[in-house]
Amino acid sequence: MLLSKQDKKYMIGHDDNDEEVHYKVADKRKFNSDGSLREGVTLDAEPVRTPVPAAETPAPSEPQAEETFIDPMDEEAEISAATEGEDIPGANDPASFVNFLSTLATNAAASLGAVPHPATGKRSLDLDTGKYWLDVLAMIRDKTKGNLHPKEDRLLEGLLADLRLQYVQLVRATEEKLKAQAAQQFSGADILGKK
Repeated sequence: MLLSKQDKKYMIGHDDNDEEVHYKVADKRKFNSDGSLREGVTLDAEPVRTPVPAAETPAPSEPQAEETFIDPMDEEAEISAATEGEDIPGANDPASFVNFLSTLATNAAASLGAVPHPATGKRSLDLDTGKYWLDVLAMIRDKTKGNLHPKEDRLLEGLLADLRLQYVQLVRATEEKLKAQAAQQFSGADILGKK
């Protein structure tokens, strides 16, 4: 493209004189295209890493039989442990699949009374809503089968299994409570129609 003198005066680095503008390009790459070190280039030594001694962690206590709920903090610890090695692509992204699963699992746990409701601060039990969130997680598992990173798949399976176990325990406890209430209200004579 040819520029007129008028256009040249508006160019950066060009003064009104008819001098040519010269640019010097310096190649700062340390390696040749074949991967060998370029001539005259020295590499900086890597810093020496000293291993940090791992703090001793106490042995985990055995789970108690009465425990109905999985601590939501443990779920978050599982998620963060699964994402620590950055082996899951995009795990640190707020809109990642792992964070999406965490949101769904938190909704399910809140419906099952495992965590307090964010607005009211009170725990409530809603088995129908809990079942809905379990169905959503199961649907996502089915629709993403074969398309997930292995750690994402294990995380989804683990969350779904834990939440299903909580749901089944709550349904059984609710049925037992209803049976006990019914037994207190009606005697054998009431059932047989005797007074």
